[in-house]
Amino acid sequence: MKRCFQFIIAMVISFVPGIFGVFFTPHGDSHLWYNGLVKSGLTPPGWVFSVGWTILYFLLGWALYLIIRSARKNVDKIRSYILFGIQMLLNAGWSYVFFGLHFPAFGLIMLLVLFLVSAWMAREFHRIDHAAAYLVIPYLLWMMFAFYMNAYIVLMN
Repeated sequence: MKRCFQFIIAMVISFVPGIFGVFFTPHGDSHLWYNGLVKSGLTPPGWVFSVGWTILYFLLGWALYLIIRSARKNVDKIRSYILFGIQMLLNAGWSYVFFGLHFPAFGLIMLLVLFLVSAWMAREFHRIDHAAAYLVIPYLLWMMFAFYMNAYIVLMN
């Protein structure tokens, strides 16, 4: 029962940025600013973002769960928890900065920092549980693609 509770807590924590981001991301044709931007031809349709982020948040939650349930002492896991929290804040903050404030250039800087923090987090996860680190890899790959899409918007608008 304890592990089930830990899994649920890890999942809830990992989906917080997505829940926050929903308030700022464009929905259909209602977001004139975003729809007016010149975007890369590689930018996927909106539904891909919803599906992709659901999978990524699930993988991050699963990775966090593996760290939580690890037999390592909590003192050994503190850096991982802090880095996970920082990347969650940066993730949520990017949605606000990019979509809410319409500052794609600052969003680009945030994505770079988010990628670096997430890579550091994956490294710390690897010290505790290798599978947890591997679960972060799709997120890192998405961050690189998101950086490309954000950079394209900055350069072309």
